[in-house]
Amino acid sequence: MLHSAKNHNVSPDQLSSQPQNPSTSAPSKLIFAPTGGSSDPTKAVQYEQGTLDLADLSPSPLTQFSNWFSAATEAGVYQPETVTLATAALPSGRVSARVVFMKELDSRGFVVYSNWDTSRKAADINSNPQAALTFWWREMERQVRVEGRTERLSDEESQVYYDTRARGSRIGAWASPQSKVLGGREELEDKVKEVEKRFEGQEKIPVPGFWGGIRVVPDVVEFWQGRESRLHDRLRYVKEGEEWKVERLSP
Repeated sequence: MLHSAKNHNVSPDQLSSQPQNPSTSAPSKLIFAPTGGSSDPTKAVQYEQGTLDLADLSPSPLTQFSNWFSAATEAGVYQPETVTLATAALPSGRVSARVVFMKELDSRGFVVYSNWDTSRKAADINSNPQAALTFWWREMERQVRVEGRTERLSDEESQVYYDTRARGSRIGAWASPQSKVLGGREELEDKVKEVEKRFEGQEKIPVPGFWGGIRVVPDVVEFWQGRESRLHDRLRYVKEGEEWKVERLSP
């Protein structure tokens, strides 16, 4: 008679020494930062620089953002145009995010520039035009979150910003098939040399057709002011038709 190798009389001590299923065992912590960089090991960093009330806001979230951006610049926030751009591919729903620079704010929305042919963000937006932006201004304990639909700027609009870039950056836009796998750094440098030769002696370089601006046209904009005990002020604009409704959110 064949006997099962399974032992139905395993003691608790024996069970504790059995290998654990890695999918159910608790992961080991590589970083544990419950105090958020506070110098007091018993208390997390507290946000105490300001408050935010409905009476403080402009009727337009774009005007309100412009006001906060000016305040951030005056307060010495390092590169306040730095923003995380998040996109999501369909049908997978897989999300990707990266840090970029907002280069323009106009009457329609927030503008960033990039390669819109080969980059991951381009592939995401081709399948799903929705995107989100998050600004974090540590020095002021403020955050702004933006959600909305994307739209391409025309080549003529993109050329205006493109002309302000350093020549090397304009050459780089032509040379780099952003996010494509390279065999080595030399491959990229060779492409740069090819483009430099192509535009040698030419100061006015046309913006590449695959490169330019994307505008995020917001339908949701949230202004976040850090407060003590994590009881932050959160005021959110939501587009309803041509009007904006403002609501306070629980932190």
